[in-house]
Amino acid sequence: MPFKPLYLACFIFIASALFVSCSSVYMPNVPNSPMLSAKNEIHASGHVSLKGNLSFNTAYAVSDHIGVLFNGAFIDQNRRKKDFSQDLVEGGVGYFTTFGKDNQRILEIYGGLGAGTTKRLYRSFEKDDIISTDLQNVRFNKSFLQVNYSTKERNSVTLFSKKFPLNYGTIFRLSHVSMTKFDRNGINQPLEDNIFIEPVFFTRMKLNKNFQLQYTTGSNIGLKNRDFLTAGSSVFTIGLIVNLGGSKIF
Repeated sequence: MPFKPLYLACFIFIASALFVSCSSVYMPNVPNSPMLSAKNEIHASGHVSLKGNLSFNTAYAVSDHIGVLFNGAFIDQNRRKKDFSQDLVEGGVGYFTTFGKDNQRILEIYGGLGAGTTKRLYRSFEKDDIISTDLQNVRFNKSFLQVNYSTKERNSVTLFSKKFPLNYGTIFRLSHVSMTKFDRNGINQPLEDNIFIEPVFFTRMKLNKNFQLQYTTGSNIGLKNRDFLTAGSSVFTIGLIVNLGGSKIF
């Protein structure tokens, strides 16, 4: 069935929404999946989640098998009872190769480092009056290792009497996030760290030679039991992809 990856992605998102409800001081960005295939290829993408988290990813193929990444993400969400903002930047380097029939499959392995800040404010009300606040400020470092597997399928979707080819991909990212500073209402708190397993699935619809639309979904699983640095956010985004250069089949 041509849409099996899309069905699987929807299942992962629904499961994540049902079982991952805790709030965390860390919100994961969209892992970079540039699908590099040849030297001098340039990738750029922007993604937005339902929570308003914006992720921007770039990549460049410095050779036929070595690529470099630079990613950024931020969110500034203001609600009556809770404000949440986070800034995150990261960079990495890795290996990519094409294989299979007509070299239509891509394997990428990347590792990198990052850093970010989070500000979280809770308000408690009695009627319409604020009776207490809880302000949390966090700085953190991050390291990650990810494996990307993607493929160009012969399947396509028809919209407005026009066929659009579909690409599919899977990302498995392992991230270690550690606080370097944590204060709560101006008082220093014990630092936490956690290891997150982040399986991600994406489907891309090719609009033309260089532009694609991407639907991404995935989960965020924490291996350590923590009070603040928990696995509190899944990945569910819509994005626009730009690839310039590279193998013509992609």
